[in-house]
Amino acid sequence: MTLMMMIITITLALSTILAVLSFCLPLMSPDHEKLSPYECGFDPLGSARLPFSLRFFLVAILFLLFDLEIALLLPLPWGSQLHSPLLTFSWASLVLTLLTLGLIYEWMQGGLEWAE
Repeated sequence: MTLMMMIITITLALSTILAVLSFCLPLMSPDHEKLSPYECGFDPLGSARLPFSLRFFLVAILFLLFDLEIALLLPLPWGSQLHSPLLTFSWASLVLTLLTLGLIYEWMQGGLEWAE
């Protein structure tokens, strides 16, 4: 019981010290660069409403799609321990086949080409 009380006391003391230090330590010295809306160091040139290439969105969506595929297929080695491993592997094969066909279609349509 005393060990638990000591752990709680140390945890509360450490949390309080860190919270007080986080309010006391930062030096607030705003200057012109920090107060500017653009922190990159140069003034913006042109309009912020320039058209953005949809190919970037396509590549991002494809990345997310294949990233999710990997996350869904990671537990597949443990599928052999289920009651019907053949069903599990057939569903995984179907998912892989559909994604591969979609990638081939996108490739053939020229969606992955950067230069026209």
